[in-house]
Amino acid sequence: MEKILVSSCLMGAPVRYDGCAKTLNDQLLATWRAQGRLVALCPEMAAGLPTPRPAAEIEPGAAARDVLAGRAHVIDARGTSMSEAFVRGADLALEVLRENACRFALLTDGSPSCGSSYIYDGHFSGQRQSGEGVVAARLRDAGVQVFAPDQLHDLALALDTAENAHA
Repeated sequence: MEKILVSSCLMGAPVRYDGCAKTLNDQLLATWRAQGRLVALCPEMAAGLPTPRPAAEIEPGAAARDVLAGRAHVIDARGTSMSEAFVRGADLALEVLRENACRFALLTDGSPSCGSSYIYDGHFSGQRQSGEGVVAARLRDAGVQVFAPDQLHDLALALDTAENAHA
C-alpha cells in the first residue's frame, strides 16, 4: 500500500504560523486516513519553530533551491533569516518520508516550506507567484511526486497507477 506524506495543517492540526489549521475536508483524504496511508508532518514544527510564529517568505527574486543551496534566505517580516529552520524542516521531511516509504506528498500551497505550485513574493504583500517551498523542492529533488490540495484527484490517479504497476 502506497503511503502519502501530508502537511499536518491539512489534517486539522493547528500548526500554521498563525496557530491555525488549514483543514482539507475531502472524502479521498478521509478514505486514505482510514486506510492508514497518511503520514502527517509539519516540517516547520519538526524543525523546532513554535506556533504561532512570525510569517515567513522566501526573499524576493529567489527560489527554494537557492535557499537549499545557501544562496538565498527564508525571511520573516522583520527581515530575520529563518533559513536554517526551514532547511532543517525539509531534511526532516525527507527523512520521515524515507522511513515510511512514501513516494507521494500532499503539501499545503503558499507556504515557504510546503508550497508546491505557488508561494508568496517575498514582500509580505499577499501577492502570489508561481514557485515552490523549500520542502517541496527537497522532496521533488529526491524523486517524490508532490501535490497541492487542489490536485487531490491527480494524486489519486498517481496512487492508482503506482499500485496497479505493483499488482
